[in-house]
Amino acid sequence: MPTPSLTHLPIRRLTLRDLTACADLSEDRGWPREEHKWGFLLTAGKGYGIDDPEGGLVAACVVTEYGAWGRPDLGAIGMVLVAERHARQGVGRRLMRHVVSVMGTTPLTLHATPNGRPLYEELGFKVTGRAEMLRGRFTPGGREPAVVTRAATAEDLPAIVRLDEEVFGTDRTPLITRLPAFADQLRVAEEAGRLIGYTAAWPNMDTHVVGPLIARDTETAKALIASLAARTERPLRTDIDVRHEELLDWVKERGMASVAFNSVMTYGIPELPGDWTRRFAPLTVAAG
Repeated sequence: MPTPSLTHLPIRRLTLRDLTACADLSEDRGWPREEHKWGFLLTAGKGYGIDDPEGGLVAACVVTEYGAWGRPDLGAIGMVLVAERHARQGVGRRLMRHVVSVMGTTPLTLHATPNGRPLYEELGFKVTGRAEMLRGRFTPGGREPAVVTRAATAEDLPAIVRLDEEVFGTDRTPLITRLPAFADQLRVAEEAGRLIGYTAAWPNMDTHVVGPLIARDTETAKALIASLAARTERPLRTDIDVRHEELLDWVKERGMASVAFNSVMTYGIPELPGDWTRRFAPLTVAAG
């Protein structure tokens, strides 16, 4: 039987049963398999994909919704992948148009690579910022930030959720409450018994990804990163908003090197909600 046209293959919701197929798709495009991250995103968000009649997936992506249940006020799109054998045939455009249509009037955001940016611009997304990806072994040095940090406890979760909503500009409870199980470290910074920042380090292949990173100021962000680095032997990886120049200089002085730049894009809103001055790094660029 002839293979159905890519334009006629149905788009369906993905579930955790598709985890291996999603990881295979990542590997097909030269990305790490990232099964731990895929599992988190398929649980916290909504996956969409196109099955390949010959096995596996033609394409996939994930949308993470934020705000009131059933009435999201922001959606983050990530992990947009098309199998190499089906690349440059309009599949990614079709999948993205489907997601934009499904989300209706909900504002959207995503981090775009230089290769992906033209497609998103064609669909109406606008560049509103940039993030710099860094990777390396963090080496302590110089004056240590004078901010108290400690491991988060279950009792801290309500305060973490409140701070996250205040800084991010929308409720991310389903995502944040999954952090204790997803991350190897979850740490908070406090002053006079009040939470002034939090961060996590979660395992991704041979690195620990630092994110989210939310802090009152740059000194607090430095203290949180240093506290994570002191408790892992893995290289660190993170994506820092380029407006945080002081923090970028600081982590580079301590062994982390620039890997790439991604464009932060929005659809339906002129810029992201919340307070960017306290939002240093996302949990993952796939989920904001």
